[in-house]
Amino acid sequence: MSVFDLHATTVVGIIHNGEAAIGSDGQATLDKTVMKSTVKKVRKLHNGKVLAGFAGSTADAFTLFERYEEKLNEYNGNMQRAAVELAKDWRKDKFLQKLQALLIVMDNDYALVISGQGDVIEPDDNIVTIGSGGSYALAAARAMVKHSPEMKAKDIVSEALRIAADIDIYSNHNRTILEID
Repeated sequence: MSVFDLHATTVVGIIHNGEAAIGSDGQATLDKTVMKSTVKKVRKLHNGKVLAGFAGSTADAFTLFERYEEKLNEYNGNMQRAAVELAKDWRKDKFLQKLQALLIVMDNDYALVISGQGDVIEPDDNIVTIGSGGSYALAAARAMVKHSPEMKAKDIVSEALRIAADIDIYSNHNRTILEID
């Protein structure tokens, strides 16, 4: 990665008590400088039925969002199939191989992480995180699910992002949180 790449970090997604929510912080950095504090790293796809988020190079992630949405349409909204097909293309296509980002995609049933190495990872606990603050957010979300199981998915995402931003210097407290309609 070049120091001239604009990077965005910390995205959390969870499926909990039948609810799906995804959220991100708003920070984008260029090398060691905060360039923007209100980046929208999460969005709804496929008429609001799929949530998606990214960490990594911003321009690369937008390309991947577009490709994933094309795959969703091609496979009639089958989120898992679209993820596998995107991962296969990402691994094989010479242009896509250069993209430096990770994606989270989720619906009410499945949460997946898609990488450029051809990985499509479904976590055991329906909690997915990516980005530099991802490990902190993952630990926080797991603790909340265990000790406060009545919490709403969106509240777990919000609190996990707050905790990550308190620890990770590449994450901030400007949060965007989305739920499936």
